[in-house]
Amino acid sequence: MVMTKIAIIEDDQAISQMYRIKFEAEGYKVETAGNGKLGLKLAEEMQPDIILLDLMMPEMNGDEMLTLLRQTSWGKDIKVIILTNMGEQEAPESLRALGARKFIVKAEMTPRQVAEMVKAELAA
Repeated sequence: MVMTKIAIIEDDQAISQMYRIKFEAEGYKVETAGNGKLGLKLAEEMQPDIILLDLMMPEMNGDEMLTLLRQTSWGKDIKVIILTNMGEQEAPESLRALGARKFIVKAEMTPRQVAEMVKAELAA
C-alpha cells in the first residue's frame, strides 16, 4: 500500500514537530519545511497528497507559496489546508481562489481535530 504523504509548511518548529508526530502515529509519511521557499521545493520533490500551509512565514509567506504552487503542473491539484493563527477574515481572499480547501486556526484546534480534518479532506 502506498503511504499517504503530508507536507507541513510551518516556521514554528514546535508546532511543525507536534503535527509531524501526530500524523506519523496515524501512519502517514510526513515532511516539513520552515518557510514557503523551502516548502515549494519540498512539494515539488515529495509530491504530497496534502499540504498543511502556514501563512505567516519568513522568506516566502504561505499565500505567495500557494500562488507559485498553483502555477506548476505538479502542484496545481494538490490539496491544501491553511493552518494559521490568522483569523479567516484577515487572510487574503486569494486563498480561496487558489484552491485552499479548509482554513484552520491553530489555536482553536487540537492536533487530533486537525488530523480528523485532514483525513476527511483526503477521503473527499
